[in-house]
Amino acid sequence: MDTVTAIRNRILQLCNERDITINKLATSAALSPSSVKNILYGKSQNPKILTIKMLCDGLDITLSEFFSTPEFDNLEQEIQ
Repeated sequence: MDTVTAIRNRILQLCNERDITINKLATSAALSPSSVKNILYGKSQNPKILTIKMLCDGLDITLSEFFSTPEFDNLEQEIQ
């Protein structure tokens, strides 16, 4: 699994846990729904950390909480 897929999966997981839609997340994160959907559908291959921070703010979690999952811990190194 790559980093972008891990980010996508984590966003979807957090939305499911909170029973919120992507549009609701975008609104609470002060982002456009298209920005969030670009990450989820792979159009954004390198989401900015500021965008992820805004999503975390919208979800009321820290960046540390966002990235603190086995999925991120087990990512392969990007540079070989």
